[in-house]
Amino acid sequence: MSTIDQQFVEYIVKSLVEHAEDVIVDRIVDEKGVLLTLTVNPEDLGRVIGRRGVTAQSLRTLLRALGTKNAARYNLKIVNNDNPDESTVISSDDDDASDDPVDNSTTDVVENDTKQESSFAKKSRAELAELDDLDI
Repeated sequence: MSTIDQQFVEYIVKSLVEHAEDVIVDRIVDEKGVLLTLTVNPEDLGRVIGRRGVTAQSLRTLLRALGTKNAARYNLKIVNNDNPDESTVISSDDDDASDDPVDNSTTDVVENDTKQESSFAKKSRAELAELDDLDI
């Protein structure tokens, strides 16, 4: 049995995406409020997040309005389920960003990128080294 907040998010998101049958909204209540976890088809992830996160932020604004009416605090997390073995949170509410667990898959990618320095970075470092040698 889904609640009004789950139905609300499902209705809006299903209107946006191409694969409406893949939209899943899970609801968890804790001491901080209500956490809604949104899972969509990987092809629809960009539509739900929007450019620079505008669509996701709009969803959160609408949830905040619903929370005002229902005297509840809502948080929305959008989950990336590209890889079924590991799901990562794509975006979360700014207030609770520090409470989110760190996903090691994203840090692994960052570590690999730093090991493989781009030619632009190498060139820039060489130019900066030359500037350090100048006596000004």
